[in-house]
Amino acid sequence: MTYPFKKRLRHLAQQKWLKMAFFLFVVKPTVLVALGLNVINRQALPSKGPAILAANHSSHLDTLVLMSLYPLSQLHRVRPVAAADYFMKNKWIAWFSIHCLDIIPIARDGKLPREQLLAGCYQALADQQIIVFFPEGTRSLTQQREFKLKRGIYYLTQHCPTTQVFPIILHGLDKALPKGEALLVPFNCDVIVGEALAFNDDVTAYLAELRQRYSALLSLRMTGHSD
Repeated sequence: MTYPFKKRLRHLAQQKWLKMAFFLFVVKPTVLVALGLNVINRQALPSKGPAILAANHSSHLDTLVLMSLYPLSQLHRVRPVAAADYFMKNKWIAWFSIHCLDIIPIARDGKLPREQLLAGCYQALADQQIIVFFPEGTRSLTQQREFKLKRGIYYLTQHCPTTQVFPIILHGLDKALPKGEALLVPFNCDVIVGEALAFNDDVTAYLAELRQRYSALLSLRMTGHSD
């Protein structure tokens, strides 16, 4: 969608306030009241970009919980990458996804060449933003498993070499809001933030290191849900 310059500025300002209001009045109270959240190594979270929060993915809560860790004053810098086929599937969900979450939609149908597919992410990183990215590409039903990582995280850091990538393990959120369910169940959950991952030009080695980081972070979880 193309906006004249002034209209574009007005749109961005409205979007910023809608996003802040949604997190202030809905997301943060929900996370505070319904989830007993243990955040380990929170201080490692980047305060500015270009950076990627590279987390495992098991629940729609994942994105909201990660974004809720940021103060409202920094929230405009944090943008989730989300499946276009789900978050843009009708005009109501698309409006909410764009105005309240400020998503970077990404197509999953395999029809676009890589550079076009990741163009929104490249631009966000070039704009010094922090993106929420799930290297597995989709939600998984369990968390104690072999992490099946796609190459997208590698291509993003290869294209934007100054980007810092922070591995993050989310544990228990699949119990609070399982895949396919709409009712939130109160549950204690963990967010374990790892230190920045150095880029390796060897994609196999890079993904293996990220997978190893996930396993190490998972061992630090405080909650004891059986998976």
